[in-house]
Amino acid sequence: MNRPLDLGTPERFRRHRQLDVLIPTRNRPAELAVTLSGLAAQEGVPDFGVAVSDQSDDGPAYVHPAAATMVRALRHRGHPVLLTRRLPRRGLAEHRAYLLGHSAARYVLCLDDDVWLEPGALSRLVTAIRELGCGFVGNAVHGLSYADDVRPESHAHYEEWQGRPVPERVRPGTPEWERAAIHPAANLLHVTEKLRLPAGAWRAYKVSWIGGCVLYDRAKLLDSGGFEFWRRVHEKHQGEDVAAQIAVLERHGGAGVLPSGAYHLESPTTVTERDVEAWEVVVADRV
Repeated sequence: MNRPLDLGTPERFRRHRQLDVLIPTRNRPAELAVTLSGLAAQEGVPDFGVAVSDQSDDGPAYVHPAAATMVRALRHRGHPVLLTRRLPRRGLAEHRAYLLGHSAARYVLCLDDDVWLEPGALSRLVTAIRELGCGFVGNAVHGLSYADDVRPESHAHYEEWQGRPVPERVRPGTPEWERAAIHPAANLLHVTEKLRLPAGAWRAYKVSWIGGCVLYDRAKLLDSGGFEFWRRVHEKHQGEDVAAQIAVLERHGGAGVLPSGAYHLESPTTVTERDVEAWEVVVADRV
C-alpha cells in the first residue's frame, strides 16, 4: 500500500538552480509515469528540479502508484519535485504561465506529459543552449509508429545553423514557417539516420517552432513575454507553445537539436477544444 505522497511546497521548490522541468498534465496517469521515468534516468545534469501541475477531471495523475513511484525516484536521486493542482482550467497558456511562475532556475524545460526522454537527452539540450546562447533549443518528438514511413519531400526543410542562431521573424506564409514540416511522424529520425553523426555529436538546425520538449533560457523567455498572452486568448485554445517560441525567436533566436532524444507516446490528445490558435494573437500583436 502506497503511503501518502509529499506534494512539496512552492517556497521550498523555488530556488536558484541550473534547470527546472515544467510538466502540465491532465487525465494521463500512465503517460505521466513514463514521462517522469525518463527524467529519473537522466545523467549529466545533477542540478534540476521537476514541477508538475495537474488539471485532471478526477484525482491528480501523480497519485497513481506508478507516477508516485517515479516522483519518489526523482527525489531519491536528489531532484526536488513540486506537485500542484491548477483549477479551474483557464487554458494551456495560463497553465504554462502558472508553472513558469514557480521557477527561479536559469533554464526551464517545457515538457509535455506524453514524452519519454532517452538517457542523455537532457544533458545534450543543456550543452546546446549554453554553447549556442540563444533563447531556446528543443527536441522535436519522434512518433515511432511512423518509423517505416519515410517522407523524403519533408527532409528538404532541414537546414543547419552555421554558427550561433540569430533572431528571426517567423510568420505564416513564409519559407521559415514551412520548416515545421520536418517534425511530424518520424521525419527527424530519418534525417538523423542519414547524417550518421559520430557518438556524442549534435547539430543545431533552423526551426519555426518545436512541440513537446523545449528548453528555454528563462530570462529570455520572460523578456519575450513568457506565456502572459494567456490573458488575451480564449481559454479553448491551442498553439501556446508556438506563440511563445515565435516571440523568443524574434528577440533571441532559437534552434532544434539533432539527434532528438524525445519520443512521443502517441496517446489520444486531452486537448479536445481547440477553437483558437494562440499564436495568432502574438502575430497580430507584432505586426
